[in-house]
Amino acid sequence: MKKVIIIILTLLVLALSCKENTTNKDNLEVRVEKQHFDWAGANLYFLLTDRFNNGDTSNDVNFDRTRETAKLRGFKGGDIKGITQKIKEGYFTELGINAIWMTPIVEQIHGGTDEGTGVTYGFHGYWTKDWTKIDPNFGTKADLHELVKEAHARGIRIVLDAVINHTGPVTEKDPVWPDSWVRTNDKCTFDSYENTVTCTLVENLPDIRTESNEDVDLPPQLLQKWKDEGHYEQEVKELNTFFKRTGHPRAPRFYIMKWLTDYITEFGIDGYRVDTVKHTEEYVWQEFKVECDYAFNQYKTNNPEKVLDDNAFYLVGEIYNYNISSGQYYDFGDKKVNYFDPPSFHSLINFEFKWNSKELSYEEQFKKYSDTLHGVLKGFGTLNYLSSHDDGSPFDAVRKKPYETANRLLLSPGTSQIYYGDESSRSLIVPGTEGDATLRSTMNWDSIAKRKRTKAVLKHWQKLGQFRAHHPSVGAGTHHIISETPYAFYRNYTKGDVKDFVVVGLDLPKGKKVLDVSKVFENGDKIRDTYSGKFSKVSSGNVTIDSEYSILLLEKVKPN
Repeated sequence: MKKVIIIILTLLVLALSCKENTTNKDNLEVRVEKQHFDWAGANLYFLLTDRFNNGDTSNDVNFDRTRETAKLRGFKGGDIKGITQKIKEGYFTELGINAIWMTPIVEQIHGGTDEGTGVTYGFHGYWTKDWTKIDPNFGTKADLHELVKEAHARGIRIVLDAVINHTGPVTEKDPVWPDSWVRTNDKCTFDSYENTVTCTLVENLPDIRTESNEDVDLPPQLLQKWKDEGHYEQEVKELNTFFKRTGHPRAPRFYIMKWLTDYITEFGIDGYRVDTVKHTEEYVWQEFKVECDYAFNQYKTNNPEKVLDDNAFYLVGEIYNYNISSGQYYDFGDKKVNYFDPPSFHSLINFEFKWNSKELSYEEQFKKYSDTLHGVLKGFGTLNYLSSHDDGSPFDAVRKKPYETANRLLLSPGTSQIYYGDESSRSLIVPGTEGDATLRSTMNWDSIAKRKRTKAVLKHWQKLGQFRAHHPSVGAGTHHIISETPYAFYRNYTKGDVKDFVVVGLDLPKGKKVLDVSKVFENGDKIRDTYSGKFSKVSSGNVTIDSEYSILLLEKVKPN
């Protein structure tokens, strides 16, 4: 009997702890209760796997990738274990992250290219050698299984990066694939649809013949590699099963789709960010969506205990220079293409957001995005960012506006993409680098640990991030202005049984602040400002908060 009572008390404590908030070492309140998740308002963290965190120094060098490289053009040790380590430490939870997008982790070319000022290796993950293998510099299958498991346990989705457009460059160690698979001439001129799609992006980047419907044999070097590694028979058997089930021709794009969807059925990843979308025929992405959806449903059927919710598999496309003002279409000059319908992508990366953030007021920007997402883009989404791995014109390259950056990104309608180090003012200007390398320095963990300013900036991002993660209305709801001075607005969200309302005030005076919340809350409602942690009751339609901050993030306190 005594043991039974102890067990019951233990379960009660655990149940209560799931509803309570926790406080970390920096006195930041971390809310841990399960929340409704909607990709349309997700808070997604984008990181370069090699540059984020080194969790296993034993895998830092593979395939004799030892040549001296140009600055920030070689592998720096970041890996899957390093990401998992930060998941376990609660870094992403404290930041309000509910999805992580990682650069490709498939095996990269073994050699390096001689470009610009020196050698470059495939540290970024976009130079594929073998889609069926995880590059040992990034880790192992066991590492990826653990990452997905630990992320899902905390309500964090995992998005990998899919490359179907091209293989890696040709080097002495990496021979070109057969002509039936790739084209190596006809460089893109980007002045028409055909000259953007049926061509090579840059010199020495073999272009997959995604337009082909001809049966082709597997590249001999890939077959030999599989034989040497001892998994040739298994790979061929799985391919036979795939082509028998789908009825697809054994064309290059379908081999790659099979290999990419294996990461869904084996590991249970939740989405793909798709690379170089506009450089591949649009029907390819419609075909890819069908295979991704099938694989995701298979995973859920085979692993019912691991299913997070009823969200569909997430596909977000990178169409370089697509902007939300174009609605559902991208204009090639001689042809307009809708990448949303027929069904392909849930969202597209929005290259316009940084310019809107420079040119528009908060209200102009928030209204524009709310109107567009609930108008011409209704049913679809946008992924907003202010800095990224290949955009040389970030919103705040010198990191002088970290608070405004957070406000713009995390309070805007649409899905937010935090680029690793946005939250800690990681430098985007690195002397001695060439091209995109300046955007890809290693994560500034030392600054987070030691610098007072960095800690303060990070805390601001954490507070806004958690508010966003706990309230789908922030990113996926509709926007309504309350007043211009003081500037305040509310967001509302309704989906099924889920209803969510919040009020936000920006650029407010420090000290005592009074906001009209009568359009959202009722007299007598208990209101919490999640930024300061202070409480108030609605009286005469107003909320009064006295805090040292110039921002209010207001939510209604739910009764116990």
